[in-house]
Amino acid sequence: MDSQTAADKNSFINKVNTNLQDFWSNLSENQQSILKRIWSILTYKWQWQIILNAPFLFVWTLDQTIPAVHSFDMQLISSLPIPTIIKTYLGFS
Repeated sequence: MDSQTAADKNSFINKVNTNLQDFWSNLSENQQSILKRIWSILTYKWQWQIILNAPFLFVWTLDQTIPAVHSFDMQLISSLPIPTIIKTYLGFS
């Protein structure tokens, strides 16, 4: 298995922090104030909800933009030894 050491994880986190700080410093004063206002509108609860659900949103977006995933699913389900009645009921006949 390929596992990351604590130093690797810290360096990744440091890179992300550095990139975010660079992005923030490259914004104009007006853009920074707009982003601060938008972020302050969201409550603490919603901020955490967005942060924790971001990876799932990313996966869902990839799922919606790559149609080959669904054709593979249909082929896989059609090849499984599921009774025809159940396949028809689910729309996979």
